[in-house]
Amino acid sequence: MTTPELFRLDGKVALVSGGAGIVGGAIVRALAESGATVVSASRDGAKCEAHAGELRAAGLKVEGESCDFADEHGMTALRGRILARHTRLDILVNNAVARAGGDLDQTTGAEWESVMRLNSTGLFLACRIFAEPMQQQRSGSIVNIASIYGMVGPDFSIYEGTPLHNSVSYSFAKGGMINLTRYLASYYAPWNIRVNALSPGGIQTPAHPERFVAQYSARTPMKRMGTEDDLTGPAVFLASEASRYITGHNLPVDGGWTAV
Repeated sequence: MTTPELFRLDGKVALVSGGAGIVGGAIVRALAESGATVVSASRDGAKCEAHAGELRAAGLKVEGESCDFADEHGMTALRGRILARHTRLDILVNNAVARAGGDLDQTTGAEWESVMRLNSTGLFLACRIFAEPMQQQRSGSIVNIASIYGMVGPDFSIYEGTPLHNSVSYSFAKGGMINLTRYLASYYAPWNIRVNALSPGGIQTPAHPERFVAQYSARTPMKRMGTEDDLTGPAVFLASEASRYITGHNLPVDGGWTAV
């Protein structure tokens, strides 16, 4: 197999949760461009299908699905539909995330519990449910979309003078995701299922205030925020045979944020 062929995903079937979002949508496109048949799923199935339709018009193999990744029965049903259509599942990208509350003094217990239903329990169930066909075929790759805030504490100064904040529940969930990645890498290794995490830094969107972008960029060695396209190459790498001897790894994609 040549080096370019290692990155190809021809014949593979992938599922991306939270596929309707900016990051999820970019990963869906990247996996499909690499040859995979991609199922893009989120609670907003119509948005996933609309994006899938655009990619199909460009010649890519993408399907949109509706699924609440906090609901065990919904995920089990989605797995059944994928297997009925494709008979296999090779790649799972856990990208769905819930956000509620703010920093430590701005988050209620009810808000904490509501987001953990997806970010903690939902993640655990998704890995177990969608790994089952991978166990049967004795191969697969799970990519968990974590965050630099699962690795380091926040720099609160970058939020000064802006309406933005850093969520305490987000840091907790992403830190847990990174160590769950290590646990699952060890657990699933006998079935040749690799489990890795990808930890983005801040991804710039039109909603970010200029002051926040400037303050974040000044704090980052590469002096800019990330874009969704900065994540597509790393996501394909971790999903593909190019990383076939890598498991239990957390890959920061952060412009050097966690290096200093």
